[in-house]
Amino acid sequence: MREVTWGGTRVFLVQGDITQQTTEAIVNAATSGLLGGGGVDGAIHRAAGPRLHQECLAIRARQGGCPTGHAVITTGGELPARYVIHAVGPVWRGGDNDEDKLLYQAYSNSLALAVEKGIKSVAFPSLSTGAYGFPIRRAASVALRALREFLTLNPGMLAEVRMVLFSKRDLEVYEKALAAELGVEP
Repeated sequence: MREVTWGGTRVFLVQGDITQQTTEAIVNAATSGLLGGGGVDGAIHRAAGPRLHQECLAIRARQGGCPTGHAVITTGGELPARYVIHAVGPVWRGGDNDEDKLLYQAYSNSLALAVEKGIKSVAFPSLSTGAYGFPIRRAASVALRALREFLTLNPGMLAEVRMVLFSKRDLEVYEKALAAELGVEP
């Protein structure tokens, strides 16, 4: 299963490149310093161009970065998306350091920021599952629970949410997690 509706919002699981998404906003798997890095973060910064970097510097100057579990927003620079929501997920430290809670908050706070800004469509990568080492099966479950709960509690606030998975393997993990979230056979 690759599509579900929660709270009137269509949620899609797709394989693709987050930098090519045409949603109003894409979510960046950001570091707390907001200055780009490897993986999704580096790819978004490269594709967006220097304007994104300048806006992130301004946020750092104003508030010193972004804490884990929180999110900030910039324009999309040269990306197809109008905005980038920079969400800071947790580094995996074995699972006993509030990692699930912080990951859940990173998704929920990103959605709340989108709603606050009047954004109707958002694309997420799989937060924290690259360099931060969060086990993808566990992360998929947390991510989908966060989406379902937020969208159900805030019906009609968003039209579309996409989970954009880079590899076929990651997409399959999320499909299984979605089936489990819905209580159906994969």
